[in-house]
Amino acid sequence: MITEPLIQVEGLQKHFNSGDIKALDGIDMKICRGDVTAIIGPSGSGKSTFLRCLNLLEIPTGGRILFEGVDITDPKVNINVHRQKMGMVFQHFNLFPHMTILKNMTLAPMKLLKRSKEEAEQKAMELLNRVGLADRAAAYPNQLSGGQKQRIAIVRALCMDPDVMLFDEPTSALDPEMVGEVLDVMKQLAAQGTTMVVVTHEMGFAREAASHVVFMDSGKIVEEGDPGSLFDHPKSERLQAFLAKIL
Repeated sequence: MITEPLIQVEGLQKHFNSGDIKALDGIDMKICRGDVTAIIGPSGSGKSTFLRCLNLLEIPTGGRILFEGVDITDPKVNINVHRQKMGMVFQHFNLFPHMTILKNMTLAPMKLLKRSKEEAEQKAMELLNRVGLADRAAAYPNQLSGGQKQRIAIVRALCMDPDVMLFDEPTSALDPEMVGEVLDVMKQLAAQGTTMVVVTHEMGFAREAASHVVFMDSGKIVEEGDPGSLFDHPKSERLQAFLAKIL
């Protein structure tokens, strides 16, 4: 039995400046449950634009995105219902500075999923425990390091029990010594079968944790495949040149 992809992207386009800039120029992609898809490529290649289109933070110019069989680019679809099933982690942590870590984590599950305070707090504490930050539940964001804030941002998204986690360069704003602690949490999620789409400059993570790697340039997918073949036997000259500069 062939299961339908969790996300199916067909001919996705995103143009800016009346079509002069083609940030996305006809992207086709399938993401199945349990896939860890790493999207790599040079700056300006359209990676983050693509990720933001997946939950319509950017409205595509053309093409379709099917999420769990529903075309979410259809204006009649209530995108907020589908966004609840998509966890999003950005470069910057977007935590509410005036709320404790626990409050940051329980707000959305109580408001959107109608969970009781007790239920939401229990789930939040389980997740904080998993990333080694249970002792920071009563702290405020400004009392945490960048790496701690990003780990909180990840588990805050997990509090909503999403069907897919979207990561937009989650380590790029961190000091180098904090990158590892965030990548460790992401590797744990990958090992547990969490469906993830990760825009990243961390080639070690892409090679080690991804099941599928996509190389983008100039708004197109240039090459894609499993990490072993993509990194060790790149076919296109563009990918060969890219890897030669960064590995």
